[in-house]
Amino acid sequence: MTRRRHDLLDEDDVRVRPGRGKSRPRSKDRPAHTDALSGIIMTVDRGRFTVELDDSTTVFAVKAREIGRKGLVVGDRVQVVGDLSGDTDTQARIVRRDERLSVLRRTADDTDPVERVVVANATQLAVVTATTDPEPRIGLIDRAFVAALDAGIEPLLVVTKADLRPADDLLSLYGPLDLPVFIVTSKRVPDALRSTLVDESTVLVGHSGVGKSTLVNGLVPDADRTTGQVNTVTGRGRHTSTSVVALHLPDGGMIIDTPGIRSFGLAHVDLHRVIHAFPDLETLTEACPRACSHDEPDCALSAVPDDDPIIRQRIDSLRRMIRSRTAVPDEHA
Repeated sequence: MTRRRHDLLDEDDVRVRPGRGKSRPRSKDRPAHTDALSGIIMTVDRGRFTVELDDSTTVFAVKAREIGRKGLVVGDRVQVVGDLSGDTDTQARIVRRDERLSVLRRTADDTDPVERVVVANATQLAVVTATTDPEPRIGLIDRAFVAALDAGIEPLLVVTKADLRPADDLLSLYGPLDLPVFIVTSKRVPDALRSTLVDESTVLVGHSGVGKSTLVNGLVPDADRTTGQVNTVTGRGRHTSTSVVALHLPDGGMIIDTPGIRSFGLAHVDLHRVIHAFPDLETLTEACPRACSHDEPDCALSAVPDDDPIIRQRIDSLRRMIRSRTAVPDEHA
């Protein structure tokens, strides 16, 4: 039996054991905070939040007791009180979190019961992959697409380092799909990508070393994000971005840079919804038997001829994802 959606925990559900010291009884009455101002969280650093108010003032804030166990992440719309001048050494308090319009989540792996919220209120997910140095990992790309579509976020693919190696293989694999694909070189960010980002809140996800920070520097002139090199022995990039940060784009909209990731667990995604991230394969499954897992001999995908290497590669990626989930023991069974 697969793990059910309500069996999983969100970070908000993790309880912290109270200290042994005495504490005053907490009143059930909470202040209305009618003077609170609205803003958006731009960075998070060890319990301190940088909040940009709607009037563009930037304040530093902490989470107030009224928030309770609710987690706060970059992209959250919040209500803030206290010293809202934005002056040095001042501190405000976040007293409310507005309802989230979208939540991009991932788990550490397919066995992790705790969902980790990456960002809130993103409208687009740009999966960034390099043609080389490091080599593209199709599994992570497809997993990120599954998480985006499950969250109601539009996915797009950004292929970097195309001046070091042509992007032909990735274009052959993802070009035929109804998915925006953008090719980036070290010298130029295409105008089509810039236009796609305008007035959107786009989060960047990808391995370390694929060029996310270089891309951000090309999109936001004053970003000054640190860039690094890929280790020639391990083939892995060094984490140059160590925290999630939101930046305004010159023509409107926001780009959210995230640290490089090595895995994208999907324990939080209903297994039956994974196929929706493979629209080219979903049409082929119409002839599948009832309740088909799409990884069994009677599955219609098993009848697809081997002479189409692109489709076979897509099927293999889907089935690896399914097997990684069904191999997880269900402690609730």
